[in-house]
Amino acid sequence: MVDYPAIAAQLKRQLGLGMAPVQISYLDEPPNGLPQHEGGVPSVCTFFAFGTERAFYAALPQHEDCEIGAFVLGVPAQGEVGGRLMSSIEMMQKVGYLNPGEETRVPHNAVPPKFVAYGPLGTLPMPPTVVLMFTNPKGAMLATEAAGSGTEATSVPMNSRPMCAIVPIMNQGAPVAVSFGCIGSRIYADLGIDQMVIGVRGDHLAEFAKKLDTIVAANATIGAEDWARKDAAARAHRPLAR
Repeated sequence: MVDYPAIAAQLKRQLGLGMAPVQISYLDEPPNGLPQHEGGVPSVCTFFAFGTERAFYAALPQHEDCEIGAFVLGVPAQGEVGGRLMSSIEMMQKVGYLNPGEETRVPHNAVPPKFVAYGPLGTLPMPPTVVLMFTNPKGAMLATEAAGSGTEATSVPMNSRPMCAIVPIMNQGAPVAVSFGCIGSRIYADLGIDQMVIGVRGDHLAEFAKKLDTIVAANATIGAEDWARKDAAARAHRPLAR
């Protein structure tokens, strides 16, 4: 049985997280015991940010105010949502934000979930589909090193815009993924200029935590040696006192 609260504490400590890892769980039915978020939000990544603070769930239509996030979630690009999506893509291409055809390569779910639960890892009554962490570049370094270690090492896909596409990247098979964020996530989700997003697939979380323990300890050992070498080099080249 996976101890999610313990892993949450480990991730926050070892990756230097300023907020809790957020668990995202795809569901076919409304979960018992969780409040439903009231209304919609301007972006799907707003739900990510809220999920670092409290546990709740939202039905699929509550995600549709964000046409890009809804498409990434798996909502078909048709009807009113599809019309807004096409308008946004045209505007982004007009100002040079998107290259022609780039939208066809954006990762998205083949089938959308009916409901999505969000909350700090370890506070929800169901296992995570994915876990997201807002971390700094050093935390991202440690996470990618952990993903690339062990007998089942894997390459880590890197994603930029839109940030929410990190979720379908993992749903399509990647155990760990990294997003550099996008301008929308830095505004709607308050993603800091020094932050990146690390994602771990729920069924890989325990293995990732185990590898991360090893990598963090190894970095401490190598780091101590590197500091000693740097200090020795500085002493060797110190100017003579007059």
